[in-house]
Amino acid sequence: MENIPVVKIGIVAVSRDCFPESLSVNRRKALVEAYEAAYGKEDIYECPVCIVESEIHMVQALEDVKNAGCNALVVYLGNFGPEISETLLAKHFDGPIMFVAAAEESGDSLVQGRGDAYCGMLNASYNLKLRNVKAYIPEYPVGTAKECADMIHEFVPIARAVVGISQLKIISFGPRPMNFLACNAPIKQLYNLGVEIEENSELDLFEAYHKHDNDPRIPDVVKDMEAELGEGNQKPEILPKLAQYELTLLDWVEEHRGYRKYVAIAGKCWPAFQTQFGFVPCYVNSRLTGKGIPVSCEVDIYGALSEFIGTCISEDAVTLLDINNTVPDDIYEEDIKGKYDYTHKDTFMGFHCGNTSSKKLSFCAMKYQLIMARSLPEEVTQGTLEGDIVPGDITFYRLQSTADCKLRAYVAQGEVLPVATRSFGAIGVFAIPEMGRFYRHVLLEGNYPHHGAVAFGHFGKTLYEVFKYIGVDTEEIGYNQPKGVRYKTENPFS
Repeated sequence: MENIPVVKIGIVAVSRDCFPESLSVNRRKALVEAYEAAYGKEDIYECPVCIVESEIHMVQALEDVKNAGCNALVVYLGNFGPEISETLLAKHFDGPIMFVAAAEESGDSLVQGRGDAYCGMLNASYNLKLRNVKAYIPEYPVGTAKECADMIHEFVPIARAVVGISQLKIISFGPRPMNFLACNAPIKQLYNLGVEIEENSELDLFEAYHKHDNDPRIPDVVKDMEAELGEGNQKPEILPKLAQYELTLLDWVEEHRGYRKYVAIAGKCWPAFQTQFGFVPCYVNSRLTGKGIPVSCEVDIYGALSEFIGTCISEDAVTLLDINNTVPDDIYEEDIKGKYDYTHKDTFMGFHCGNTSSKKLSFCAMKYQLIMARSLPEEVTQGTLEGDIVPGDITFYRLQSTADCKLRAYVAQGEVLPVATRSFGAIGVFAIPEMGRFYRHVLLEGNYPHHGAVAFGHFGKTLYEVFKYIGVDTEEIGYNQPKGVRYKTENPFS
């Protein structure tokens, strides 16, 4: 995927000076060997300069991992560890940090070979809090070399998302469409997260589009679109305009990214877009998102941010869908009941006009936007990519700022069922356990907008940790409670 960070994690071992340094040296070596055996050498760098026992060692290690190009850090307690030096290391490192610790290896090495790192993690966490330093600590952060290697591997996508957010610019075009207050986007929390925002007028975009009239690159983009669409190329006459628009957005990204490495776009797509541009931008949005440059619909800035986070975590295309409509009784009875372990209220349809990458559709066809064509000439609504979304595991999630600038998020894992939707747009039949209660007591009660981001796979654990790391209060991270576990707002007598 383009437009997401490559993570390189520096592993720095620490040691308290009253413990044998060899404990940390040998345990770091074993940890690195375990990681490389399981996951390869690409993600990690073993800091060889020193075992950190003092503030001077801390400075030396910090310079070494920086010079090695590390953008994430693992502080490894090979023994009890020096709580001051190790947390100063975390404080001065510019990037996501993880703390893990070594378990004892053998019952016959509990005299000179006992490291007490289980105890040392308590002091480390206390000092991190004293210094207001954020760090990722796994659910059970003390383990063997193999267990710690697995923990570090789980940290890689978390680090990738955190690094990406810190170097992201969101480019938006136009205000939200009328009657779409639900996509309200107070930008204060973007700055708190380290995200830059560049807001532009649709007129700026319209001018840039016309500067690309007769762009010599258009025919090559059209050929690429034709190859992607195959038999689904039902509107070949609109492809040159769509290619021109795609080049407009890509050039805008390069000319306006400034000092930021990564970009997401929150685009305008109605009501005047189609009458002025002569098409709808859905297919182009799908193509850019498929490349790793998320483009949200309806100027949904936090939707674009959510998509970008999912792209960083999954290293795959994501999509943004309306949590849209119920599954009709007859479809549930014929295609779901008795075949899948879901109640009717666990199911719903996720839909958008045509913004989902062709990679994530079971079949696709270029069509016109049916809803818009009810009130506009059909020819100006062409440009959607329609098809049923591929069956398989998904994670529905969103990061949102409330109207009073409070960060809130939700995460729910489920699947897209292999059930024909019999409808239009980019759409799928979704199933999430206890969706009906989640819909009422998280989505409605939390005042979330109708857009949810979709990652293709189960990434709930990683998303939850990313949201925690970037500062979302755990009380504000909603998820689908299992049956029998009551939401705070749920009527106990219902």
